[in-house]
Amino acid sequence: MVQDSITKIAYNTLQQGKSIAGLAHKEISSKLMNLLSPDEKLNDFNIDKDLLLDIQKSMGKLREEDWNDAENNIYPLKLLFDEPWLRYLTQYPKIWLDMPNTWERRKKQNNNDLPKTIDKENYPNYYLRNFHHQTDGYLSDFSASIYDLQVEILFNGTANPMRRRIIKPLKTGLLNFNNRKRSSIKILDVATGSGRTLKQLRGAFPKEKIIGLDLSDSYLKEASRHISSLEGNLIELIKGNAEELPFEDNSFQGVSCVYLFHELPRTVRENVLKEFIRILEPGGTLVLADSIQIKDSPEFLSIMEGFYKNFHEPFYCDYIKDDIDNKMKDIGFKEVSSQSFFMTKVWSAVK
Repeated sequence: MVQDSITKIAYNTLQQGKSIAGLAHKEISSKLMNLLSPDEKLNDFNIDKDLLLDIQKSMGKLREEDWNDAENNIYPLKLLFDEPWLRYLTQYPKIWLDMPNTWERRKKQNNNDLPKTIDKENYPNYYLRNFHHQTDGYLSDFSASIYDLQVEILFNGTANPMRRRIIKPLKTGLLNFNNRKRSSIKILDVATGSGRTLKQLRGAFPKEKIIGLDLSDSYLKEASRHISSLEGNLIELIKGNAEELPFEDNSFQGVSCVYLFHELPRTVRENVLKEFIRILEPGGTLVLADSIQIKDSPEFLSIMEGFYKNFHEPFYCDYIKDDIDNKMKDIGFKEVSSQSFFMTKVWSAVK
């Protein structure tokens, strides 16, 4: 009991420390860059007292949810402390060195500053842009190498606890196949990016077959580096477009997708959902995690508005108003439910 209390204190201290570090970085870097290269178009975002209290309360609930799931063996306790600190330390200077490029790109609204070496015919038009004003978009090894740390800073150190919200509903859904060997269960993670979600999934599903799919070669290489030392069966990585998944009908029991939908046009979101239901076996579960939306989290409207005004997220304003629940139902999903955790909303649905 005492050991559990100490571990919980350590976990909360870690999360609070990451939050402070993320806030400090954003505060210092934005003031410094605005001093060196003023940007009048940058939207000022002052957090008032009430909003700050809402943020702290929501983050506290997220940490409590994360701790309880680990304590209830939804996933191993060690996942709560699984942070690539050495990797962060080596990549952090890159973020500072790249900041003038990102800042200038934002000032000039240069959102198509991509590597000259890429074959644009291999990617949909909506993908060929500098999301978040980041260097090379999602199309270089440099971008992939600093992405995880950028996301941790953006979310004030809560990225992994929010990613882990997909595990509980996915585990619950896979109970539909309890009569099968776990090694025969197949889980697909779509838009797997740099592989952080894959690490969380492997920790919770050590015997199931897990496949990660992404459109970026560079991010798949980064994912391969992340997952190469994981215990359990080998995770397969595949390059592919979520609109045209390279899998047969009814071939998966579980599908996860994290932080993809807010970067898709509305019609593409619907196409992707149709692909998800196509590849899922009847009784299979989809778990989707993405940004919060206005109807569920109106208290954070100013944060959502600040995000699409200060970052290059051309489809975000539409996304936060989109009725994903009804989209799922119209396509044929059943048992559609959703819940918000700090800055992330999680949907689960059954075919």
